[in-house]
Amino acid sequence: MQTKLRNKLHEVALEKNVEILYAVESGSRAWGFASSDSDYDIRFIYKHDLAYYLSLWEQADTIEFMTVDKLDGSGWDLRKTVRLLAKSNAPLLEWLYSPVVYYENTATIAPLRALAADCFSPIACLHHYLGTTKKFMDACNQDQVKLKSYFYALRTALAGTWIIEKNSFPLVAFKELLPIAPPVIHEKINELLEIKANQDEDYWHPKEEIITNFLLETIAFNQEKASGLGSGKKRSEELDGVFKGIIQ
Repeated sequence: MQTKLRNKLHEVALEKNVEILYAVESGSRAWGFASSDSDYDIRFIYKHDLAYYLSLWEQADTIEFMTVDKLDGSGWDLRKTVRLLAKSNAPLLEWLYSPVVYYENTATIAPLRALAADCFSPIACLHHYLGTTKKFMDACNQDQVKLKSYFYALRTALAGTWIIEKNSFPLVAFKELLPIAPPVIHEKINELLEIKANQDEDYWHPKEEIITNFLLETIAFNQEKASGLGSGKKRSEELDGVFKGIIQ
């Protein structure tokens, strides 16, 4: 699959006339709770030639693809990437800290990753994770629950608590967040992780009241603490300089 993945990225770069600077996994395979039939969620950063950035007109800044063998790709142009980094965009920060890297142009990505810590806005990222957790709560309150819904809600709930307690961007791997949860929750999550690894995405699991209640309590805690969080530093000049250096 790694060969197919790299071949697809090479094909996309040739077809779109771009240079891919960075490609990672950003989904259940990166988070550590993939099912037997999970997609490969490939996320990448790319750049055009200089003429693209000198144009007066707005142009496409996203590339997407889906293959029959579950390669789900989505990439952002460099200018879009840098603008989102300035806003402490949580999905982008997850890309930059992904534990599964398929390709990295280190000279390009290292300065962006270095600025990510300064641009990190605790309040912006917490609100992103809170919104995502809430989005899955209807599904988590049903009598039968897709484990995918439980884990998406749990990951984002724990990520929010991590931000509150550690004032830093949360680790991407789900198991690295688990120590935040009480031991009884940690134990139940490990049980569900084993089940999910051996089931496909369509598996329905009986509602686990202990998990649903923990999610509701964590949402309330994260909401209560949100107002006390700070925002990221403004690094407009530094980001502009890195961007110009890359495209030139």
